Amino acid sequence: MKKIFAILTAFGLCAGSAFGQGTGKITGSVASGSKPVEAATIALLNVEDSSLIKQIPSSKTGAFTVEGLATGKYILRVTAVGYATKYSNVELTAENLSSNLAEIELAKANKALTEVVVTAKKPMIEQKPGKTIVNVDASPSNAGISALDLLEKSPGISVDKDGNVNLRGKSGVMILIDGKPSYLSSADLVNMLRNMQSNNIDQIEIMTNPPARYDAAGNSGIINIKTKKNTTRGTNGNASVTYSQGIYGRSNNNISLNHRNNKVNIFTSYGFSRYEGFNDLRITRKFLEADKKTVAGTADQISKPHWFGYNHNAKVGVDYNLSKKDVLGVVVNGNFSNGKEDPFSTSNVRDAEGRIIYSLRSENDNAYTFANISSNINYKHTFDSSGKEITADVDHVYYNKKNNTLLTTRTFDAHGNQNAAPVALKGIFPSDINIYSFKSDYVHPFSKTMKLEAGVKTSIVKTDNKVDYTRNQGSSQWFADDRSNHFLYDENINAAYLTLTRNMKKWNVIAGLRLENTIAKGTQVKTDSSFERNYTNLFPNLGIGYEASIKHQFNLSYSRRINRPDYDDLNPFTFFLDSLTYGQGNPYLQPQLSNNFEFTHSFNRFLTTTLNYSQTNNVITQLLKQDTERKITYQTRENVSMMRQYGLTVMVNKPVTKWWNTNVFVNVFNNHYTGFYQADPIDIQFTSLQTNINNNFTFKNGWSAELSGFYRSKSVDGLLVAREMYAVNMGVSKQVLKKKGTVRLVVRDIFYTQIFSGYARYSDVDVDLSSRRDSRQVSLGFTYRFGKTNFAPAKRKSGGASDEQNRVKGGGNG
Repeated sequence: MKKIFAILTAFGLCAGSAFGQGTGKITGSVASGSKPVEAATIALLNVEDSSLIKQIPSSKTGAFTVEGLATGKYILRVTAVGYATKYSNVELTAENLSSNLAEIELAKANKALTEVVVTAKKPMIEQKPGKTIVNVDASPSNAGISALDLLEKSPGISVDKDGNVNLRGKSGVMILIDGKPSYLSSADLVNMLRNMQSNNIDQIEIMTNPPARYDAAGNSGIINIKTKKNTTRGTNGNASVTYSQGIYGRSNNNISLNHRNNKVNIFTSYGFSRYEGFNDLRITRKFLEADKKTVAGTADQISKPHWFGYNHNAKVGVDYNLSKKDVLGVVVNGNFSNGKEDPFSTSNVRDAEGRIIYSLRSENDNAYTFANISSNINYKHTFDSSGKEITADVDHVYYNKKNNTLLTTRTFDAHGNQNAAPVALKGIFPSDINIYSFKSDYVHPFSKTMKLEAGVKTSIVKTDNKVDYTRNQGSSQWFADDRSNHFLYDENINAAYLTLTRNMKKWNVIAGLRLENTIAKGTQVKTDSSFERNYTNLFPNLGIGYEASIKHQFNLSYSRRINRPDYDDLNPFTFFLDSLTYGQGNPYLQPQLSNNFEFTHSFNRFLTTTLNYSQTNNVITQLLKQDTERKITYQTRENVSMMRQYGLTVMVNKPVTKWWNTNVFVNVFNNHYTGFYQADPIDIQFTSLQTNINNNFTFKNGWSAELSGFYRSKSVDGLLVAREMYAVNMGVSKQVLKKKGTVRLVVRDIFYTQIFSGYARYSDVDVDLSSRRDSRQVSLGFTYRFGKTNFAPAKRKSGGASDEQNRVKGGGNG
């Protein structure tokens, strides 16, 4: 493992970052002869690696303005159909933050062009003010993988054995889809991410201290998954096919179409995937006496779930320019999946000397269907050219999930003889969730250096969950089981925020305040019991940036955030994993609150160092509880601890040569959990290392390649300690068919080392586990772009709904 890690680190050191919103701007105009050139593409490039920073079209008069720029050197590239490309070098300094270029004269192209395909090569990882951006298509090894696998490859993100996402060593991440919360439970969100394919994803935005315009949920930050949208004029589209082979095969197929003219943009897409996989899960438990030291017995279990299923996703939408200042948009998304999972488990229960007392063999036949339909209406009005605007969004999201399970258990004595009739437990789990939300945002610039943003939002969530259990024991007659239940949960969150931004020469200040009121009620229909929550919180947000010189910039930020319990965690139902293990929700969970501080230094636009400190109170922690006498373990969540984290992050992003770019993210952090479990003190802490390394190679004749990997040392999340884990990936791609097509060949987890293992040891709990899945895969993919691509992109006015999306969590494994 150390040799492999050394090979990766030898390719270069780490990811770059800029921070703090710049105040510089570049203005100019484009003409040919005496005529202005409308819709010329004005692209601002990084002078070091020619990566794209910003891109805008010229106006009807040929004029353009590129704003929000930091000091430094840039390349301005001007392209237009039928004209030769023109380049200009531009430099902004602290003394001169504005550059007014002379009229840029474009010469006619030497020969007529029947078609021009303009493609800007984006870097795989970009650092922008307040966020890190992962450009999915820039990496060949991203082809044909799920969104969950894509997150695991991204800098600072880790995924645990259950698929839960952590950001820089902290749980409680808010995941948005196109800026909107999904409102899913953690388990359902994991399944939805497993079914969402990378071919449909454009970017991943990672924000550790997001501004007040975003929901305050997510105590460790926000991850926004942006799906692909085409804003090119004309009719165009793309189709892709990917097949992956590990132990089992998977396939992902997508097609998207887009038509845009001056007033209307119509877009649609459809994707189909088939997935199959497995997990080899091994668990060893020690059952302790009352002194919590003496071993009373043990249990060892091997569980081998195998799953397969199908997923369909579709999108259709239209944006219509009512006038030059008004845009109305409608988008409808659908996601449908179905599949089966058939885990087989063998458990041996032993005495203190290790002799088998009895054994259990369980077969679980699970089938599910999942449907998600979301619709959005968005409107945007621009008052004037100063940037004053108002946006509004109305959303409705519907989830329907049905799970059917049949758990059959056979008992054997110490000699392997079956000593009782098999016991069968049948369960039906229907679930319906409806979400309604409205939000509106207003932007008011007072001047070129001061801006006010304000907004309101209200959301209503209604969940209806049932579970009906029946059982039998060696007979054809089924009996009702007292673990059946019916749980209703309603939640209403009302929010308002204000943000003020002020730029003062070398200083940049952004201050925001968000108010959120939560009203919730949960009811267990069967027992006629209920609970209510009504609380109001303030969430301040502050960022101060200082540009000391061209080479040195500093930024200090603070935010207060909240993490509410997922709906499944509040659901008191009993879910059986096997005969000795089950899960159960906790309706008495309280939200956890965190305070986060970051201090960042950026050197020469490529090296960024960040110090962070955070404290989270009332941490929602996953617990294992044991019944020593019955040798049974169950899993739940409680508010049992306080977590304190401090860490150091280093990012470097710099070309090694013209054809080789390396990006490395290194994070060293200490997590310290303290609290009580059943009157026993908890004090667990680890200092951990987390790193992602990506090397991209660009060769002649359309060839490119990638070598990447990650390493995570031993770390603690809640009360579970995870051992080290690492993986290495490689990929190669080739542009074909006059650069309209791309062929990708990828090998992920080359050495088959992506194995999760860990342990939990506190009070009377002593559990060790390991999990191996179908992570080593070879993928072959082909993408073809068709239609008119010889028009410059128009100024698309995206609806305000692109600022929100995530809390139910959709169906299926993968």
